Amino acid sequence: MATTTLTHSSALARLGHALSDETRTRILLALREAPAHPSDLADALGVSRQVMSNQLACLRGCGLVESIPDGRRTWYRLSDPHLANALNDLLMLVLVVDPECCGPECTCA
Repeated sequence: MATTTLTHSSALARLGHALSDETRTRILLALREAPAHPSDLADALGVSRQVMSNQLACLRGCGLVESIPDGRRTWYRLSDPHLANALNDLLMLVLVVDPECCGPECTCA
């Protein structure tokens, strides 16, 4: 069994934080397909440019995406190609969800 380090735990916690927000999750799923400009992502996901800017800043701070300057514009892409594979693997999971658990009133935490 592989040894888990604080770095591994921290990385998984950052990924969990990113995936806890639907907009951030949709951004990550879009970027696994191809790099994109923030304005294009905002249009594709139906959010404001300000929301997109805030969410990309969060994802950048978590180390999950990186920005690439391109003249007056900036591209965003996943920071590691393994992340696309991990997202694909997560999409293959089938979970049985208790509809009464993990909602806004959840007490299981």
